[in-house]
Amino acid sequence: MTHFPTVRILVVDDFADWRMRVREILAAHPEWKIISEASDGQDAVQQATELQPDVVVLDIALPRLNGIEAAKVIRQKSPSSRIVFLTHDNDRDIMGIALGVGQTTYVPKARANTLLSGAVAASLREI
Repeated sequence: MTHFPTVRILVVDDFADWRMRVREILAAHPEWKIISEASDGQDAVQQATELQPDVVVLDIALPRLNGIEAAKVIRQKSPSSRIVFLTHDNDRDIMGIALGVGQTTYVPKARANTLLSGAVAASLREI
């Protein structure tokens, strides 16, 4: 039997329903474990700094510190964490800025059911 290492994931969204939906989508992968959740950008930075997750699933439109700014700080404080932006925002300029943070993937929430697991998996292959 092959043993897969546990992938530690931090989920960040200001809506509890979306955090629950992300949990449901990622539950199909037993080797992926959601280690914590945050509802704003500042809390995301704090938790990423403390927990050093493998992946941060991060909304862009967050209170207190938007997801792009949070991602920049997370990249400094937890450099091995990969970031998967999961957002309603489909603006190409914002997408370009988000992807420019480095080691990131961008998934529209409207396509989360079909794309989120693949985006997380792809981010892990980059390690």
